Amino acid sequence: MTTTVPAGLTTAEAATRLRRDGANLLPEPRRQPAVLAFAGQLVHFFAVMLWAAAALAVIAGMPELGIAIAVVVVVNAVFSFAQEYRADRAAQRLRDLMPVRARVVRDGRVAVVEAERLVVGDVLVLEAGDRVCADATAGSASGVAVDESALTGESVPVRKQEGDRLVAGTHVVEGVCRAEVTATGAATRLAQVAAVTAGAARPTSPLAVRLHRVVLVVAGVAVVVGAVFFGVALLLDLPLTESFLFAIGVTVALVPEGLLPTVTLSLAVAARRMAARKALVRRLEAVETLGATTFICTDKTGTLTRNEMTVVRAWTPGGPAVITGSGYSAEGGVEGTPAAQAGLSALADSASRCSPDARVQTHHGHLRPVGDPMEVALHVLAAKLGVPTPPPPRSRAAFDPRRRRSSVLDRDGRHVVGAPDSVLPLCGVVPEEAHRQVADLSALGLRLLAVARTADPDAGERDLDLLGLLALQDPPRDDVAEAIAACRRAGIGVGMVTGDHPGTAAAIAREVGLSTPGAPVLTGADLPSDDRALAELVDHDGVVIARVAPEDKLRIARALQARGHVVAMTGDGVNDGPALRAADIGVAMGASGTDVAREAADLVLLDDHFGTIVAAVELGRATFANIRRFLTYHLTDNVAELAPFVLWALSGGQIPLAITVLQVLAIDIGTDLLPALALGAEPANPRTLRGPARRGELLDGPVLRRAFALLGPVQALAALTAFLIVLLHGGWSFGAQADPALLAAASGTAFAAIVLGQVGTAFACRSQTRWAGWRGNPALLAAVGAELAVLAVFLFVPPLPALLGGSGPTALGWGLAALAPAAVLGADLTAKAIRRRR
Repeated sequence: MTTTVPAGLTTAEAATRLRRDGANLLPEPRRQPAVLAFAGQLVHFFAVMLWAAAALAVIAGMPELGIAIAVVVVVNAVFSFAQEYRADRAAQRLRDLMPVRARVVRDGRVAVVEAERLVVGDVLVLEAGDRVCADATAGSASGVAVDESALTGESVPVRKQEGDRLVAGTHVVEGVCRAEVTATGAATRLAQVAAVTAGAARPTSPLAVRLHRVVLVVAGVAVVVGAVFFGVALLLDLPLTESFLFAIGVTVALVPEGLLPTVTLSLAVAARRMAARKALVRRLEAVETLGATTFICTDKTGTLTRNEMTVVRAWTPGGPAVITGSGYSAEGGVEGTPAAQAGLSALADSASRCSPDARVQTHHGHLRPVGDPMEVALHVLAAKLGVPTPPPPRSRAAFDPRRRRSSVLDRDGRHVVGAPDSVLPLCGVVPEEAHRQVADLSALGLRLLAVARTADPDAGERDLDLLGLLALQDPPRDDVAEAIAACRRAGIGVGMVTGDHPGTAAAIAREVGLSTPGAPVLTGADLPSDDRALAELVDHDGVVIARVAPEDKLRIARALQARGHVVAMTGDGVNDGPALRAADIGVAMGASGTDVAREAADLVLLDDHFGTIVAAVELGRATFANIRRFLTYHLTDNVAELAPFVLWALSGGQIPLAITVLQVLAIDIGTDLLPALALGAEPANPRTLRGPARRGELLDGPVLRRAFALLGPVQALAALTAFLIVLLHGGWSFGAQADPALLAAASGTAFAAIVLGQVGTAFACRSQTRWAGWRGNPALLAAVGAELAVLAVFLFVPPLPALLGGSGPTALGWGLAALAPAAVLGADLTAKAIRRRR
């Protein structure tokens, strides 16, 4: 079919259509105001629980406690809001793909207009380097190739003929063309992708789900214990008001006010470490989610490969040759017989003549291709061999997808390059070895070109002399094979989801070790419409799915999630946006990816190295382990803080309270926060990537047993023993009213024993299985030093001792308190030794 492009619109007609159809802009999505987004950080479940605790503290006559808790909530909200403010702008960034200006035919001549003023019926004037800014139908076209990889994932530019569709957001890499605009703004294919991206809701992260359960457990325990102590106080004949206020104080004391900032800051520390490893975290929760990943869906072009076409092998009648070097650099050479090398020079000369517009240019110190990457690779081969610059052609027949070849005529004759099955039949004599080489090289997944020429300018494309074959590949990144192997050791499945050709995808999968025995190679057309059948089909480690559409990638991510997987989806194009947003964690390429992919993703790889994903997974797993470490630390503290109230209740009030509610708050926020944060910065150990990710709860059996059956009771016993010995040594007897000064000293002793016991707990929590030593986490040493300094301030700097209810311990008290960390570490090391023997 031949399409005739009209002469264009008049300025008046364009203005009328612009008023009728609106500007050529992507629809502006409805966005949550920043004020509401910040407010959301203040009203999630844990924050609401802390607000309630603050209100109860004020009601109970402890405004200092209420203010402190409120400050914790606000500071954490500010920090989280600042980190995640730009997380939901993927659809907005699609606008950046629209060029600012475009050339059109107006009033019979070429004019430059704002891209947003394009209308249906305008005639675009396009050439190599231009971005298509509206959907259009190609009219007159000369050797036009369009890079559609950002929308389709296809790595090879697509040749366009008259009547073919051009899509907004793509760009012309070769040739010139005039095309009539058929759709603008919201009616374009790009806008449809934007709508899918905006409509893909982010799933709740595994960390958020687990923390929600932790908060429910903690809240439930706090309320139940508070109710129990309210009843106990009434049984001890305390007035109703005092009993209620006492119960409120106990409930508030059991709320781990430091948990929320500890989690947030621990994730922030991991995010900074990931940034140092070239992985930029855009949502803090993505740190832990990546560590929980069980399946990675990776793109091919630009992710597993470099997106740099390179000639790697050749065959000439003189024999085969191997070409070394990669990318667009002219460094490299040829390995082959002298006859093969001589034939390769003639082969490269003719091949480069067939692509006169292709070249390599330096941009900010980097080599960038200009034109079709495959044709650029032919010029790089010629440069490696020292072939001189060819003369300008007299005429040229650009690549035609129907003929699947191109040719030029110059002063030395006609040169032809194209697919072997298109060029070989045009040659006079074709050795049998040429056919064998075509079969062998095709089996390797290489892209093949046959090159031929004739010295007779009048012969046309017939009776050609075959010069040989060229085999090209988009080379894998150097670290991909090891990264995939590391994923397998970590129990993470890896599948390829690409818009490229299935043969090419399968070959790359085999080369980098992604393929596994029995794993299917599928295309988008093979995917069933039933979601359950789709999930069963693609849930295979090593699966390769080629020729997928954006909607397919979205369905694949959701299907794997339905099978219980935590899915990481990598990508770099506009087409990847919806799937990146819907996956548990979207991983975008930072160097070669589009703004849309980067904004839709949770994690951006600044160096585009697949191996960086493995480093990020390791840090994510370490973060999960660290959260369990400081959860154990916090819960141990709660046991030690609750024990004095239990002892008071069980004794019927005959034994005084060892610590006050304000002392509990001082421990939670004043002394414990820094060591907990330091535990959140514990580095990964060599065992982090061995075996599958831990997928249990944060509060599981091992954590609860260590906190409530070992470390907590030992610490509580040490503190209460020190408290009672100081009282008894000072002359107190059971059931008697303690002297206020003696009680203050004993309370200070219990307070010091709990804090010092937490020092031992901090080092015990560095490992669940062995003694981790004093070194390896300098932040913990600094935090312990700060903790001891804060302890001294609470005990000796007025008016804090009187406000909190305890004074500096006696010499005996200090000696007893100093035994607490030794008792905790001794019990922990004994338990670990017993577990190792078992």
